[in-house]
Amino acid sequence: MVAGRLEGRVGGMRVRGFTMKLKPGCAEEYRRRHDALWPELAALLRESGISDYAIFLDRGTNTLFAVQKLGPGFDPEALRRHPVMRRWWEYMADLMEVHPDKSPVEGELELMFHLR
Repeated sequence: MVAGRLEGRVGGMRVRGFTMKLKPGCAEEYRRRHDALWPELAALLRESGISDYAIFLDRGTNTLFAVQKLGPGFDPEALRRHPVMRRWWEYMADLMEVHPDKSPVEGELELMFHLR
């Protein structure tokens, strides 16, 4: 997978789509940890400008597909540097493919179509 991401616009709203990869056998634990998402992480994501965030799983390939709606002023680098985000990455690193800094390996996706 290629690290990075592409953004598009849907109805005037910035959106970001990307993939991540789970390790085999980790889907249920991944879901359990997200079902118990830390309140401070949820607050950080919202404060960073993410207004809607969904993650889907392709069980056949263990590929996660994520979509985020981004508000004005969204700064991905500030989010990457935040201690809460870095703690979450450390917590999730045993379940997914990650970089040496424990950030998830992301594959970029280009918005190709949107039906309104």
